[in-house]
Amino acid sequence: MPELVLYYFESCPFCQKVLRYLKKRGIEVTLKNTHQDQEAKKELIEVGGKYQVPCLFIDGEPLYESDDIIQWFEDNY
Repeated sequence: MPELVLYYFESCPFCQKVLRYLKKRGIEVTLKNTHQDQEAKKELIEVGGKYQVPCLFIDGEPLYESDDIIQWFEDNY
């Protein structure tokens, strides 16, 4: 099982789309709110190269775009 970390913030509609999907499917991942956790924001920029959410880190590799993240879960769960 890969290590999964989702970077998000509450007011982002695309983040909410991914969060709703995860809840509906009963999938649990580590969540990092980039508005509440400045270290998480820094990690996202350093590793991903940009400040864009939602971003799912899969074993440390960033995956952006809500539809792509949902598709990854569809293909892997």
